Amino acid sequence: MERVKLIEKIKRTPTIESFRFLPEKKIEFISGQFSQIIFDVDDLENKELNKYLSFSSSPTKKYIEFTKRLSESEFSQELRNLKIEDTIYIKGPLGNCVFEERYKKIIFLIGGIGITPVISILEYIVDNKIDTDTYFFYSSRREEEIAFKNKLDNWCKINSLIKIFYFVTDYPPKGKNCIYGVIDKGLLREKVKDLKERIIFTFGPPKMVKAMYELSKELGCEEKNIKTENFVGY
Repeated sequence: MERVKLIEKIKRTPTIESFRFLPEKKIEFISGQFSQIIFDVDDLENKELNKYLSFSSSPTKKYIEFTKRLSESEFSQELRNLKIEDTIYIKGPLGNCVFEERYKKIIFLIGGIGITPVISILEYIVDNKIDTDTYFFYSSRREEEIAFKNKLDNWCKINSLIKIFYFVTDYPPKGKNCIYGVIDKGLLREKVKDLKERIIFTFGPPKMVKAMYELSKELGCEEKNIKTENFVGY
C-alpha cells in the first residue's frame, strides 16, 4: 500500500468529480491501469469502503488522479468528505487493458464514467507527442454529463490525430458537435474506414462493454484487437 495526500478536488460535471493526490514517492503505472482506494485499512476485504478506480491522469504527472461519479454509497461519501491535505492509502497499480506506444491506430468506444482510463491514455499521448491515430466515441446520457469536455476539445486542437465524437442518448443535445443517439454500426462504418486495423478499447459498465465488444465483432474486428475492462460496483 502507498499513502497519498489529497491536493485538489475538481468538479467535472454535476455528478462527476476528480480527486488529485500527491504520493510520497512517484507511483509507476501504465495508462489504462487502475488502483484500489482503501478507506478501511483494518479490513482490506471491505468491498463497501475499498473500491477500484482507474487513474484519470497520465503517468507523466507528479500527481495521480482518480475520477468518480459520486452516488450515495459509503465509498462516495468518504470521497466527498476528504479535505485538502487528508491522506488515504491506495493499492496498485492493477490491470492489463493498457496503452502501448507501438499501437499506431486505436479507437475508444466508451460509455459514461468509462472515460477515466481514456483520459490517462490521451494525456499520455499528448504529453509525449506520440503519433498514434486516435478515434474516441464517447456516449453520455445527458449533455451536461460529458466529463472532461474542455480538456478533450483542447487536445483535439493540439493533436490533429485525435478525433472525438460525443453521443447523447436521453434527449437532443444543444451542442453542434454532439450526436443524438447511440454508437452504432452505421456511424462506425461511416466515420472509421479502417476499423479492422485498429486496437479497440472499451471501458465502462458491463452492458455497455458487452454491446461495444459485440458491435466490434459484427464489424469484422479480430478478438485479439479488442481490449475490454468492466467497471463493476463503482
